[in-house]
Amino acid sequence: MTGSSARWVRTAVDYGAPIAFAIAFFGFGKNMLLATGVLVAASVLALIVGYVVERRIAPLPLIAGIFAIVFGGLTLIFHDEAFVKMKLSFQNAAFAAALLGGVALGKNPLKLLLGDSIRMADAAWRTLSVRYGLYFIAIAVANEIVWRTQSNEFWVGFRIAVLPLALVFSITQVPFMMKHMEKPEEKDAAPEPPDPGV
Repeated sequence: MTGSSARWVRTAVDYGAPIAFAIAFFGFGKNMLLATGVLVAASVLALIVGYVVERRIAPLPLIAGIFAIVFGGLTLIFHDEAFVKMKLSFQNAAFAAALLGGVALGKNPLKLLLGDSIRMADAAWRTLSVRYGLYFIAIAVANEIVWRTQSNEFWVGFRIAVLPLALVFSITQVPFMMKHMEKPEEKDAAPEPPDPGV
């Protein structure tokens, strides 16, 4: 599979399930349980497709998929839509804890995730990890406020708005990454920012 095709598949794996959830919600009578069933099924399918195409599943999409399956499953089992709404909060809080906790312990969590695909000094990796950690905290807090105070329609709209917001945030980190890349010859091509884990 070509690089561009693989990138499209990766994007579908990352964003397909929440988009399918929103389409099901707004397209079939704003039924949260039905939409949650679609979310769970789409998350399972996305993980399978991602593995078949790339022979591996990237850590962040895997974690996001597991959260969707677990919290979506709890919603379906207990008929309580609060679980699927809390999924985004718990998922982002877990990402934040892993990144900020790793930095506090002197580790570079993002560097471990990305391997050798991007080469930067450890100090730059720590800064990037902190930035992503704070971003994840902001999303978790915002989600808690929205789902507890707003209608289902508003929350689903917010949930979908997080997808392009994650892309925008990642893009804003590219100049920092390019500035701190260790190999000058690699600066000609913009590095691919870490997956924000939607």
